[in-house]
Amino acid sequence: MKAKLARIGFPVLVLAASAAAGIILIQTAPTAERLAPEVSPPVVEVLRVEPQSYAVTLESRGTVTPRTQTSVVAEVSGRVVTMADELRSGGFFEMGELMLQIDPRNYENAVTIAHAELAQAELTLQEEVARGAQAKEDWKRLGLDGEPDALVQRRPQLDSARAAAAAADARLDQARIDLSRTRIEAPYASRVLEKSVDVGQYVSPGTVLSRIYAVDYVEIRLPISNDQLRHVDLPESYRDTDSAPAPVPVRISAEIGGRTHVWQAQIVRTEGGIDTETRQWFAVAQVDDPYALRDGRPPLKVGQFVTAQIQGRRITDAYVLPRAALRPGGEVVAVTPDRLIDRRSVEVMWETRDEVVVRGLEPGDEIVLGAAHFAVQGTRVRVAGEEAPGSADRLRTNNREPG
Repeated sequence: MKAKLARIGFPVLVLAASAAAGIILIQTAPTAERLAPEVSPPVVEVLRVEPQSYAVTLESRGTVTPRTQTSVVAEVSGRVVTMADELRSGGFFEMGELMLQIDPRNYENAVTIAHAELAQAELTLQEEVARGAQAKEDWKRLGLDGEPDALVQRRPQLDSARAAAAAADARLDQARIDLSRTRIEAPYASRVLEKSVDVGQYVSPGTVLSRIYAVDYVEIRLPISNDQLRHVDLPESYRDTDSAPAPVPVRISAEIGGRTHVWQAQIVRTEGGIDTETRQWFAVAQVDDPYALRDGRPPLKVGQFVTAQIQGRRITDAYVLPRAALRPGGEVVAVTPDRLIDRRSVEVMWETRDEVVVRGLEPGDEIVLGAAHFAVQGTRVRVAGEEAPGSADRLRTNNREPG
C-alpha cells in the first residue's frame, strides 16, 4: 500500500515543483525593449541654382533655294554650232561668258542687207532735201508772191523719205540685235542646274536651252512660331523708311556624308505674309558665297535640307534647369533648408530639348532633379551626399520588479 502511494505521489510532486518553477521564471523574466520603426526619408538629388543671363538660340529648319533662278531661252532660231564645256549640270559660268552659239550666218547676212537698205534710204532722203530746196528757188525765180505751199516745197515727200530712212536704221539695229542673240551668254555668275540642248540641235524662239541659278548667295526660308517671336528681333521693313533693318546672325548646319558642316548666315528680311495653315512667320536667311572652297567644306547645294540656329535675345535674371526638373503645370520641387519639400510655381521663359529657363526662384534655391512622385508639400527628404539623420528615438517600456 505504501509502495503504491509512493509511485503515485512522486510524479505529482515533480509536476507541482515544475509548475511552481515556471511561475517564478515568468514573473522574474526581464521586460523586452519595444523600438519604434525607423522612418527613412527618401533621398533626392538637387541642383543649387543662381540667376544668370541666358542667350536664347532659336532652332528652325528649311531648304536651300537660289536667290535667282533663270530659264535660258532662245530668242532667235537656228542650229546650235558651239557649246561651252561647262554647259552641263553643275558647271559654273561667270557673267558674260559664252554658253552656246547659234549659227549666225543668216543674221550676219541680214545685217549686210539692212546696211544696204539704210544707205538707199539715206540717199533718197538727200535727194528729197535737194528737190525741196530747188522747188523754193524756182518759186522765187518765177517772182511769185507769198510762201509756197507744202506740196510745192515737197514736204510730204521729204517726210516720207525721212520715215523710210528711220525705218531702215531700225531694221539695221534689229538685225544687229538678232545677230547678238545668237551668242547665249551667262546673265550673271551662275551654276547650271539643267542642260536641255546639244550641238547640232535646231532651236526656235522660246526653246529652253538651260536652267541656271545665281551663285553669289543662296537663301533659306525659315519658319518662326509666334512664341519664338518674343525672343528674337527679326529684320522688318516699313513703307515710310529707307533704312535697312539690321541682320540677325544665324548658324546653318547640315549633315553631308556622315559629317556635320557649318555655314555662317544672316536673316536679311521677313516675308510679307503669314502662312494661313500653320500660322507661322517666315524669315529669310542668306548664305554668301556658298560654293567657295573653305576648309574642305562641301558646297551648300540647292534643295538641301538644313538646320538653322538663330541668335535671339538674352533673358536676364534667369534660372536654367534640366528639363526633367519641370513638373506639369509649370511647377518645380524645391528643398527647404530644413529638408522639407516645397512645391513652387515658376514662369517658363524658354524651353529646349534638354533644359528650361524659368523665373520665380531665389538665389541658392535647391531644386529636385527627376520626377519626384512623392513630392507632397512638407515631406521630409534627405539630399544625396549628406549624412543620414540619426535613428528615431526608441520608446522603452520598463518591466516591474518582482515583489
